[in-house]
Amino acid sequence: MTVERLKSIYPAVTELDHRSAFEMVIATILSAQTTDRSVNLVTPQLFARYPTAADLAAADPAEVERLIKPTGFFRAKTRAIISCARAIAERYGGEVPGRMEDLVTLPGIGRKTANVILGVAFDVPGFAVDTHVIRLTNRLGLVASRDPVKIERYVTKMVPPAEWTGLSLRLILHGRRVCVARRPRCEECVLNDFCPSSSVRPKRAAARRTSVLQS
Repeated sequence: MTVERLKSIYPAVTELDHRSAFEMVIATILSAQTTDRSVNLVTPQLFARYPTAADLAAADPAEVERLIKPTGFFRAKTRAIISCARAIAERYGGEVPGRMEDLVTLPGIGRKTANVILGVAFDVPGFAVDTHVIRLTNRLGLVASRDPVKIERYVTKMVPPAEWTGLSLRLILHGRRVCVARRPRCEECVLNDFCPSSSVRPKRAAARRTSVLQS
């Protein structure tokens, strides 16, 4: 039910602008501890200046730092994206690998990021677990764990592979727009009538329950 409800209102997309697997990799690394909007503001100029992995691998770190500074932690991110670009250029001929076991060997790429890249750039099923997914899967009672690896394992046993990428991306969007961390907007939530963490029940659902009890 969660899959179908979220599918009815959210597209299975990332909010990071990209035109290739390489741009998706770099944008995803830059998105750590900042908003996708901030990343989207800097990547057009970054990719115009360094369109390929080889170009970014050979970049002047000071120039990269200047370009990505608005995303925060720009020195660490500069080291990460240049190192990642170098690994892609040297080990994979400039092409982003399309396998989990290869992606997680790249600097700055963990399992969560690799799942996003696989699903978005290669159409390979992957269930990415970020802070939004951790929060929502626990609130919905799908899991009782904060461990991303366990959450990925549990959820991918519940839904077919064809839904993994879409469900993850939609949970992220729902977590940003409705089921926010501090005060979830339960009254607006499409999952409200069956979510065990809901603080407000929709009137129609409440009316149905009253009717059943009286019958």
